Amino acid sequence: MTVGYQASHEQFAPSELVKYAVAAEKAGFKAIHSSDHFHPWSVRQGNSGFAWVWLGAAMQATSIPFSAICVPGQRYHPAIVAQAIATLSELFPGRFIPELGSGEAINEKITGEPWPLKAERNQRLAESAEIIKKLLEGEEVTHKGFVTVHEAKLYTRPAEIPPLFCAAISEQTAEWAGSWADGLITVGSDAAVAEKVIKAFIKGGGEGKPVYLKLDLSYAKTNAEAMDGAFEQWRTNILPSNLLGDLRKVEHFEAAATFVRPEDVAEKVKILSDLEECKDWLQSFASLNANRLVLHNVNRFQMQFIEDFGDKVLPFV
Repeated sequence: MTVGYQASHEQFAPSELVKYAVAAEKAGFKAIHSSDHFHPWSVRQGNSGFAWVWLGAAMQATSIPFSAICVPGQRYHPAIVAQAIATLSELFPGRFIPELGSGEAINEKITGEPWPLKAERNQRLAESAEIIKKLLEGEEVTHKGFVTVHEAKLYTRPAEIPPLFCAAISEQTAEWAGSWADGLITVGSDAAVAEKVIKAFIKGGGEGKPVYLKLDLSYAKTNAEAMDGAFEQWRTNILPSNLLGDLRKVEHFEAAATFVRPEDVAEKVKILSDLEECKDWLQSFASLNANRLVLHNVNRFQMQFIEDFGDKVLPFV
């Protein structure tokens, strides 16, 4: 089990995130995971750099593997996604894994196209994944369905085709992903909840496939600082997944989180100030046999988190 660092484009400028990626590698993190949003979830987060540009810069500045969430089908045409994957994988062989998801309206609705129901978004995702896979394999693709492709062919392809992961939050989506995805990334700060999602993925056909688990935490020198930082930055992100998927504007997230309390955030984000407790918490996920834990420190104290975890936590996980 390796431990990775979450690069949150919604919270930090791209130039700052490159510095954090370099620091994370130096501290002992073994991978970097990148988000990919057009809008943040709150005005307090306040950023939304273009992840695909950033990936090239950050991967050039480091030597460890990267992965990134991507939503093909609306904001990104799947042929362009395939081209981007192929380019990064040619530049940095064996270091990049794309994680395909069905997306959130806050990002995808910018195209002006209707926002499909979840079932339709999953069908569009499955079509897009098949198109991307065929293009990476060198086929010429013409397709008409939830997405349209006409005579597309990649002429720059990597020597090694990267696996296509699926990003899934619910057990239902994870089970469906097991039938087609090469791996799974899911989220959770509670091992029991994450275990159900992973078991669903295995049940659907994911036996033996790699699993990444993104853990939301807030680490600071005191629990009060950690709690304040989590509430300030992340209270809009603990809403139910159907709301997270369908709310269309930053202001809608702010309104929906009006009555979220600090204790509600603490149920979804692990609040930590004691490094021994940090180690014990991470060890609680060992039985899930996840291939990678991605740690997302949701507050703004990034360098403190990177340095402290590098010194006192990562060597013992």
